[in-house]
Amino acid sequence: MIYSTATVPVNPEGETQLTREQVWKGLERKARDARLFLPPGLCTRCDVTEESASHFVREATIAGQDLREIITLEQQAKVTFFQATGPREGAIVNELFEDGEGELQLKFYCYLGLRGMEPNGPEEQAEQAQFDSDKGYKAALLSTLKRTRELLADGAL
Repeated sequence: MIYSTATVPVNPEGETQLTREQVWKGLERKARDARLFLPPGLCTRCDVTEESASHFVREATIAGQDLREIITLEQQAKVTFFQATGPREGAIVNELFEDGEGELQLKFYCYLGLRGMEPNGPEEQAEQAQFDSDKGYKAALLSTLKRTRELLADGAL
């Protein structure tokens, strides 16, 4: 199994300060359309296909792989992406919280397996290394905050 986690401060010194509500709007937009937040060309399709009071379903093509995710939103706190189909199974979570000093933090964590692959085999180990690398999910959190600031500056948030 793959377990990875990363946490970044929402408002580091020198950056435009974001409120919890602004970050939440960015996270919700990312959940509904990843194309706005991922590098150009990485996500070529991202459509919400079902919606209910408790969740919505998104179908996407990311890095050439088709997937379906069931996404739940815990208002201004947590977005959970349950991997219904695609190469991975399990859950990916983005959580917004205040640390002990009252500073807003954005945390990523996941617990995943690779469908059809040996548990803890070389493919999962490679995926674990990627998630934990400088180009993994910590970079994705920073990119999400950067894009949220851009959308805010453009008046699109």
